[in-house]
Amino acid sequence: MSSKKSNHFLVQGSILAAASLIVRLIGLFYRIPMNRIIGNEGAGYYAVAFDVYNIALVLSSYSLPVAVSKLVATRGINKEHKDAYRVFLCAMGFALVIGLIASSIIFFGASFFAGKYQNAILPLKILAPTIFIFSIMGVLRGYFQGKNTMIPTAISQVIEQIVNALVSVVASYILVKNFSASENVASYGAAGGTLGTLIGAMVGLCFLMFVFFIYRPILHKQLKNDMSTHRESYKDIFKLLILTIAPIILSQTVYHVSGVIDNNLFGYLMSTKEVTAFELSVLPNAVKGEIYTEEYYGTLLGIYSNKYRLLTNVPVAIASAIGAAMVTSIAAANVRGMEDSIRSKIHSSIKFNMIIAIPSAVGMAVLASPILQLLFNDRYQLSANFFYLGSIAIVFYALSTVQSSILQGINRLNTPVINSAISLGVHIILVYVLLKFTPLNSYALVIGNVTFPLMVSILNWLSIEKYLNYKQELLKTFIIPTISAGLMGIAAYLIYQGMMIVTGINAIAVMVSIVFAVVIYFILLIFMKGIDESEISSLPKGYLLIKIFKRIHLL
Repeated sequence: MSSKKSNHFLVQGSILAAASLIVRLIGLFYRIPMNRIIGNEGAGYYAVAFDVYNIALVLSSYSLPVAVSKLVATRGINKEHKDAYRVFLCAMGFALVIGLIASSIIFFGASFFAGKYQNAILPLKILAPTIFIFSIMGVLRGYFQGKNTMIPTAISQVIEQIVNALVSVVASYILVKNFSASENVASYGAAGGTLGTLIGAMVGLCFLMFVFFIYRPILHKQLKNDMSTHRESYKDIFKLLILTIAPIILSQTVYHVSGVIDNNLFGYLMSTKEVTAFELSVLPNAVKGEIYTEEYYGTLLGIYSNKYRLLTNVPVAIASAIGAAMVTSIAAANVRGMEDSIRSKIHSSIKFNMIIAIPSAVGMAVLASPILQLLFNDRYQLSANFFYLGSIAIVFYALSTVQSSILQGINRLNTPVINSAISLGVHIILVYVLLKFTPLNSYALVIGNVTFPLMVSILNWLSIEKYLNYKQELLKTFIIPTISAGLMGIAAYLIYQGMMIVTGINAIAVMVSIVFAVVIYFILLIFMKGIDESEISSLPKGYLLIKIFKRIHLL
């Protein structure tokens, strides 16, 4: 099998990764005006509502694209198109019922789920119907991904996020302006942000339904040409769907529930502590020694969630996209018994992600304060310290995400669940101890955000070695990218300082230093032979990159 064909999943994953990156960047840029409109307190309630919403989404429909794509792809190998379509119908029925139930529970139980953050009730209620919409979208996206195309998913995500951005900013502004006299104005501002998510999801679903309508003639032709004699019953498919979905749900739930647990631990434990010098500068009208109020810990949570976690999640989107493509590709190779192909895909995906994640973590740490000033006009040392301490989480989240996809692709669905559950248990104990018995306060959340994916990565690594007898190559995957990123970080810092001396304008200094950092990193990576010509050729437009690199004598 040619390298180009065997790494087709990397091309499809790159398409989805590019879309995911665009989506995250749009999400980042619209959060800038929205956060300024609703303030850190409103951003905190927005984050609380989203963490609860994400859990409900995971429990109801988040696993559907992966499960559906996996089941559809394995049937597509033998041209069993009718069985693949039956998977689609069963999944759609499941999505309609579960999505409706989950939306209803969140809507009517918003007061309970908001916990200590009662001002998060309104934004949470507005988010509730989005779960039902995403359930349907998940099945459609999974079906197309199972047919080995990420394009409908990619385009729908971008359209959805553009609408989300526009509505979120406008709605937040209107609601804050109209309810400026209310003591719950921050709650209304957060509700405007969640309204954008709802409207964006509706538009994204309309696009996918339109694509599916156009695809119907091809689908009918495939069903007509299906000559397979064996036909799976709807009952058997539904059972298989549940057996596939359940472990993925549990695995993803553990990932997302850590955020909800952190929020609630932070809210309950901080309400008994006194304000210290750690966070004094960022809290409105705070006095040292005063007991933390909901406004205070809501503000700190807003900085943590809507600045630190928001920015560090941008490069992790690439890992998620590659992982989604991997499940389908590895599942197909696993059915054929192509162990060498599976190992090749694992090597390519992990290396590709580390080449992106490692320099992202270094760059985020080195330019933390300048980036925060540029995006959020945030000059607080506390915010920058979050990135100095926690940017390494980018590497661990990227690695653990891809590893979980590998294990799911080889039908070890329960393994990521067990590994994540063990890591979560350790995480809860660590965060509780740090919040309860140390003066670290909000820094405890950042430390927990690093140690959780670190432990998942270690356990997943051991599992992959065990089940596949696979050992990841270290030099070109981790060591050379780390050395290149370290030198890049030094260069980026010096270039930034130099540009500030010359121009005195932060925006120009940040942009110039980032551009030079990217160029320097890839020059160093190629010069130290961290990536070769065959690997570059497997990327989208790889032939063009090779041509450019040869022209400038890097290859």
